[in-house]
Amino acid sequence: MSKGLIIFLIILVIFIVLMVLLYFAGKKMQKKQEEQKAMVEANKQTVSLLVIDKKRMKIKDAKLPAEVMAQMPKISRNMKAPLVKVKIGPQIMTMFCDEGIFDLVPVKKEIKAEVSGMYLVGVKGVHGTKIQKETKKKSKFKQWVEKMQEKAGAKPLK
Repeated sequence: MSKGLIIFLIILVIFIVLMVLLYFAGKKMQKKQEEQKAMVEANKQTVSLLVIDKKRMKIKDAKLPAEVMAQMPKISRNMKAPLVKVKIGPQIMTMFCDEGIFDLVPVKKEIKAEVSGMYLVGVKGVHGTKIQKETKKKSKFKQWVEKMQEKAGAKPLK
């Protein structure tokens, strides 16, 4: 056997071992995530709150309580997260927000929200009305491009 073939086989074996390890690590992490999601669903409550502000910012700059920062892994403290500053009754606090509903949260409005601890899980309207994502108005150039694509029979851009 030539040296090139032996080196190729060694690299192939290492690659296969890495893929197997990543597969099992991914399954383990997925199971953990499902358990956490089930715990959040079990503990969620519907609360009326006033949204003061919402931002994506670094967790260490969010002025969270010391207990929360102590539980946070050091790697996560420097990551940006969707945070919402809310007033619940007389208390003003910063809460984490689910990435999927962050765009639905209206600013400076009172809403009914599903909360699990310091985590905003869902958003509802004030009196049972659904809050819908605000649609941005398209620029005249984008409208013109879509009109030209319709004429040409091409698929519209997203």
